[in-house]
Amino acid sequence: MTTRRMTVSQALIEFLANQWTVDRAADGTEIRERTIPGTFGIFGHGNVAGIGQALKQVNVEQPDLMPYYQARNEQAMVHQSVGYARMHRRRGTYAAAASVGPGATNLLTGAALATTNRLPALLLPSDTFATRVADPVLQQLEQPHDIGLTVNDAFRPVSKFFDRVQRPEQLFSIALAAMRVLTDPAETGAVTIALPEDVQAEAVDVPEEFLQPREWRIRRPRPERDAFAVALEAIREAKRPFIVAGGGVLYSDAEQQLRAFVEATGIPVGSSQAGGGVLDWDHPQYLGGVGATGTLAANRLAADADVIIGIGTRYSDFTTSSRTAFQHPGVRFVNINVASFDAYKHGTQIPVIADAREALVELLAALEGGSAAELGVDAAYAERIAAEKAAWDGLVDEAFAPSGRELPGQPEIIGAVQRSSAPEDVIVQAAGSLPGDLHKLWRVRDALGYHVEYAYSCMGYEIAGGIGAKRGLVAAGDDRDVIIMVGDGSYLMLNSELVTAVAEGIKVIVILIQNHGYASIGHLSETVGSERFGTWYREYDGAAKNFQGEQVLPVDLAMNARSYGMDVIEVEPTSDAISELEEAIAQAKASDRATFIHINSDPLLYAPDGAGWWDVPVPQVSTLEATQRARAEYETQVAAQKPLLG
Repeated sequence: MTTRRMTVSQALIEFLANQWTVDRAADGTEIRERTIPGTFGIFGHGNVAGIGQALKQVNVEQPDLMPYYQARNEQAMVHQSVGYARMHRRRGTYAAAASVGPGATNLLTGAALATTNRLPALLLPSDTFATRVADPVLQQLEQPHDIGLTVNDAFRPVSKFFDRVQRPEQLFSIALAAMRVLTDPAETGAVTIALPEDVQAEAVDVPEEFLQPREWRIRRPRPERDAFAVALEAIREAKRPFIVAGGGVLYSDAEQQLRAFVEATGIPVGSSQAGGGVLDWDHPQYLGGVGATGTLAANRLAADADVIIGIGTRYSDFTTSSRTAFQHPGVRFVNINVASFDAYKHGTQIPVIADAREALVELLAALEGGSAAELGVDAAYAERIAAEKAAWDGLVDEAFAPSGRELPGQPEIIGAVQRSSAPEDVIVQAAGSLPGDLHKLWRVRDALGYHVEYAYSCMGYEIAGGIGAKRGLVAAGDDRDVIIMVGDGSYLMLNSELVTAVAEGIKVIVILIQNHGYASIGHLSETVGSERFGTWYREYDGAAKNFQGEQVLPVDLAMNARSYGMDVIEVEPTSDAISELEEAIAQAKASDRATFIHINSDPLLYAPDGAGWWDVPVPQVSTLEATQRARAEYETQVAAQKPLLG
């Protein structure tokens, strides 16, 4: 056996550089791309002589083999990886290397986000000495009941795969197992390989075979015959079927098959947040988002549907309106998912474990076999679908109309961004009130044009995730714009990756909506009877012992972005604010540099109601009248909640 003498880090980096994902597009063409096209890294004493040295050596000898990219925060490295993975339909992601201790634990939030969203990310946190020769080393966690416990063990519950390279020889099996999970659509998420700082620099004889190019083919399981037959019969018997389309449709590259199926049958579609883009907004069968933040059209049809066809959705509480969305007394669920965990969720009566595209291909074949009339909706149902869609579209038009207020509402700001963006542009968001408004209002015009991270709904994801999305587009030779919408609360959580955009010349458009507080939780606080307590950004009132005063904080976020080197456009609070915003977006799109646009808004102006509900428990007893009223409303809503969906 031919071997090469290398350090563990050198072997791992060269191994990762030679991994390839192979998939087949909807048109049958083969797609082959690097599974790990680059490595993010923030170096400290835990990895500068290991992974850091390996990346330096590659940079000197073969700079294109494994490019290195800086980041300003470890969490943000994972967010960039996830944004990239979304744009590449889970075929590729980045590695994120962090130092020991706080560098490692800073990755944890990103790991949880990747796993919750079923999107791949490779994490390489450094660990304390495997030999323990110098215990306790700097930044080492010491637990008397378990000396071998390190902070990296915290990755176990948030990772889809976790292992620690305690000996150099373990690298080979660990690296291969990690790649299997990264490229498996049923298992993918955060993959963590913990690297003790001494082992990183140890030498090992590496088999040449380990370093050779290796292909990982995306699994696309077809539905089992018997399960599919039961599902087909349920759809055939349905009088008012409704499709809930999730991110799995997009990751499977199945939107063309979905479009063909619903056009042949007339079955309406509502999407989860991750499923935004499965159909264009103006498609006759597309009713927009469904669930707690969904549209009135989608939620009304979902409430009356007798068969729900879930395709690639994990049925979160927002998608199901906390199990109140589907109210037909005899409703049945056909749940198509590549992961059995999601296919069987909520007591689903008819689980179909299959790739979304393969399942839709089978459904289309059934139509060709003469079942189109049997699977199609009747004229009355078709008329209702069209009427509900037209009514909701009219409400959106009204919400988008400029009001002339000095402080515009968020819906009209979204309308301005909609009018100013190109159909193929990508909107990126994650947390606050914007995800709900975008789910209802944003008119998606491209399969990859909508990226709202709402499985983990991580404040601070937006800028880093948007930069990762732009990296993904650039890697594919796609020059469309990425527009990042972010509230001031989320911006303050994690804005340092603006420096990354400036350093690398990555063009993104950041639109910061400043409302001087937590708009989403402020609204929720009112709903649960807490009267926006602790949700305003105000100077502390020592007498009242709260932050509820009128004096806003003298914080200049536009100046903050300017200090990072961003091009900044400030929209003044005038009656022309919306038209000025549209001009600012046009200017940003014409530029080849990253641009930051700042606009003030009124957080008390809301989007149209979509009749969705979200279960946030209200105290059973309280001395506050507002809480008492909220509890009474809560008890009314929770009465419609089902213990199981199916």
